[in-house]
Amino acid sequence: MRWVIDIPRTFVTLLAGVVATLVAVPIVVITAAINDVSPFIEQVIRTWSRVWMICSGTKLEVVGQKNLDPSRSYVVVANHLSALDIMACLLAVRLPMRFLAKTELFKVPIFAQGMRAVGIVEVDRAARGSIHADVNRQGKDLIGKGRSLIIYAEGTRSRDGALKPFKKGAFTMALTGHLPVLPVSIHGSFEAWPPGQPWLHGGLIRVVIDPAIETTGMTQADGNELRDEVRGLIAKRVIAMGGKVGPV
Repeated sequence: MRWVIDIPRTFVTLLAGVVATLVAVPIVVITAAINDVSPFIEQVIRTWSRVWMICSGTKLEVVGQKNLDPSRSYVVVANHLSALDIMACLLAVRLPMRFLAKTELFKVPIFAQGMRAVGIVEVDRAARGSIHADVNRQGKDLIGKGRSLIIYAEGTRSRDGALKPFKKGAFTMALTGHLPVLPVSIHGSFEAWPPGQPWLHGGLIRVVIDPAIETTGMTQADGNELRDEVRGLIAKRVIAMGGKVGPV
């Protein structure tokens, strides 16, 4: 009988999300035109995220916010289970932070203008060889403005809820920019809104923020080791929270 709640909850959430987007976009576009590093932009982004979370019936539990230094920029690395991960991370990781979005999303009217205004990094997977250079360029621009970049290192949402192998791109970027890597572990979002399923179930989403791993003195040769260290840490957190971890 869960569908009696889930169906109306889903429609309410999607409607509220669209309305929140329609309200937020002109605000951030105008604000960014005046001052593209205005703290007000972050407030709008978090309010937008909060609308989604509240309407979807999800509660957020965060551990480790003391490990954040707002004066620093990070490459934030997290596991990826659901579309709700974006909203959960934007609320849990209290930093001016942006994420990667596939180029198809930049074709959605209004939403695209908002993403460009706040500095979301566009990823054109069709670009193949030039994709890394383009992402690195956009990421460097963000860091230059004191922002952090969150990368879901599995590359896509887990379809069975288990942690997948990590790709190397996030760690290459961190090593190139000599940026600390901030491990973030998520659990509960898969159950709240599984990928490929239409209905929102709500529930508790837990986010654990571990101390940053410094990359000073490391080279690109340390990329695999850094990736494995971060995945191992997130895997331990996921298991401790009751989640699943797949093979590397």
